[in-house]
Amino acid sequence: MTYSGAVQVGGPADVHELPDLMISKIAVGPMNNNAYLLRCRATDAQLLVDAAAEPGALIGLIGEDGISAVVTTHRHGDHWGALAEVVEATGARTYAGREDVEGIPVPTDVPVDDGDTIRFGEITLTARHLVGHTPGSIALVYDDPHGHPHLFTGDCLFPGGVGNTHQDPEAFASLLHDVETKLFAALPDETWVYPGHGDDTTLGDERPHLPEWRERGW
Repeated sequence: MTYSGAVQVGGPADVHELPDLMISKIAVGPMNNNAYLLRCRATDAQLLVDAAAEPGALIGLIGEDGISAVVTTHRHGDHWGALAEVVEATGARTYAGREDVEGIPVPTDVPVDDGDTIRFGEITLTARHLVGHTPGSIALVYDDPHGHPHLFTGDCLFPGGVGNTHQDPEAFASLLHDVETKLFAALPDETWVYPGHGDDTTLGDERPHLPEWRERGW
């Protein structure tokens, strides 16, 4: 089956199969959040990006192999609603951006700074700190050695724009700057983007619209 990234709450996961990594995308909860289960093909080690909601669905997706870690992309409650239950069930270590740790009620084992790496099995993710949607939002970059990068953006980048900055001009300017300099300037057009809600995109699809986003201010 060809991966599309189109998932619905209550529906099955969609699986993106890469040479070294399997990415299972599932939609959960009342806010239609995306959660991503990453599995290292070489070791079967697993990591979850955003234990957003519906702990039963996430634990079912994880399966008997468990997970070594959960990364929370930012402190908004719709992205950690199932975190306590998932950690209790799996014993996973928790990661989150350092500036957002205080806003997440489940203790963070490893505060993450810009450029830090998170490793599970033989897979390495690199964190990019993006300020504006929240003070400590992070995106995760998997640089596939066999192809193009894959980017998990939380609520900082979506098809059609950056994340919500609540009509705060300073927050919008900060987020757009970080997205432009740390994502668009650093990664190629082929980079696949997995957002915190909704469908996937690529940096190439979004790049031509950056001036439009800057002009409209959101």
